[in-house]
Amino acid sequence: MIPVSADARVWLVTGHTDMRKGYASLALIVQETLRRNPNGGHLFVFRGRRGDLAKILWHDGQGQCLFVKRLERGRFLWPSASSGAVTISSAQLGYLLSGIDWRAPQYTWRPEAAG
Repeated sequence: MIPVSADARVWLVTGHTDMRKGYASLALIVQETLRRNPNGGHLFVFRGRRGDLAKILWHDGQGQCLFVKRLERGRFLWPSASSGAVTISSAQLGYLLSGIDWRAPQYTWRPEAAG
């Protein structure tokens, strides 16, 4: 898990984002659309159109980080608003990255019995 400080906020950027974008393009979205500082230590989470790919933009105080996660099954559940951002807790981010509904923790796919 990302070592997030207690005062850092997690922002879900609503809508879908072109996942071909890199750090500079995503930072520009944070600056121009959300009016936030991408180097302020907060996490900004973006989701692709299909819902199985997410990118997290974060400045850890030493440098810029871009994390990517693709779910093999299920999808990332996202707010329905088409623009802006929604803030969640770091615990909810952990659920989201596991493919669990962060609003009411449940898997977005049914686990199958091994064996």
